[in-house]
Amino acid sequence: MHGFGSPEQEVTAAQEAKAPQGPGARAKAWAELLRVPAVFSVPGDALAGAAAAGVRSGRGTGWAVAASLCLYEAGMALNDWADRDEDALARPHRPLPSGRIRPGAALGAAGALTAAGLALAARAGRPALAVAAPLAATVWAYDLGLKHTKAGPAAMAAARGLDLALGAAAAAGKDAFDGPGPVISAAALATHTYAVTMVSRREAEGGSSVAPLAALGTATLLATFVSSCPNPGELDGPVGPRAVAKDFIARFGPTEAVRVAMAAAYWGTFAKPLFHAVLNPSPPLTQQAVGAGIRAMIPLQGALMARAGAPRAALVSAALAPLCAKLARKVSTT
Repeated sequence: MHGFGSPEQEVTAAQEAKAPQGPGARAKAWAELLRVPAVFSVPGDALAGAAAAGVRSGRGTGWAVAASLCLYEAGMALNDWADRDEDALARPHRPLPSGRIRPGAALGAAGALTAAGLALAARAGRPALAVAAPLAATVWAYDLGLKHTKAGPAAMAAARGLDLALGAAAAAGKDAFDGPGPVISAAALATHTYAVTMVSRREAEGGSSVAPLAALGTATLLATFVSSCPNPGELDGPVGPRAVAKDFIARFGPTEAVRVAMAAAYWGTFAKPLFHAVLNPSPPLTQQAVGAGIRAMIPLQGALMARAGAPRAALVSAALAPLCAKLARKVSTT
């Protein structure tokens, strides 16, 4: 018997007594728990899904974005709740082990956000709900059991692919998967997510160059897949940045220009931190590579949209990248 409280409860109470108090400190703690900068990588899933299905984004896409945000944040809260004992040793500054947020509050938030996400998906129609349900199940299965198994990266990749599929189903309904577009785009995004997750498995201890090197190769292949560049030797006239851009637009059109620009931004965002992590797989550099991988999802989504013939949606999505990077300087994405 533990009397009025277990040792764990007593430790939590002591942590809460030391934790900063006040609305500002509480808001910051929740921002850290939910990893707010990372949410800017979510809307592009639904937009890319709609584009891949050959449908212009509309009301259904809006419901899908809202549902995706809720399910994503549910996964964030549940992740820290499930890892609270591990974080107490490896990352005691996190909101739960530091006592700034109670474990029960994090678990309650995960449940409420999941319910909200499913309800919002239902507003987009039955096809969207049919995708959102397995997406929610995958999120919970990953956080509660699969994360530390060999199936963990595949589960995380499946969740991201399903999120793009949710956008396709919300926009195009039961006809969303008549063509290969949504499946191809979901597979591309899932492949990137798998690579990022493999790197993240050693972000706390570092020590391995294998995962960053594999992710660098994956990023290069994906950037090549979603882009199509002219041969610089075939350009007419003076060769310079402006001349290359003008020639490319004249030959391939603005849609292709947006696609290549997004592919280049994707590779540039992810490749440099990965290269550093390969040379020095320390925890800080590995964590930077993971954060860059999350931010790189935005231009990758934009490249997939442009590839599907939706350059305007790609540019709208790309506008979220600076916000993500700015907030990432204040709140960690990992």
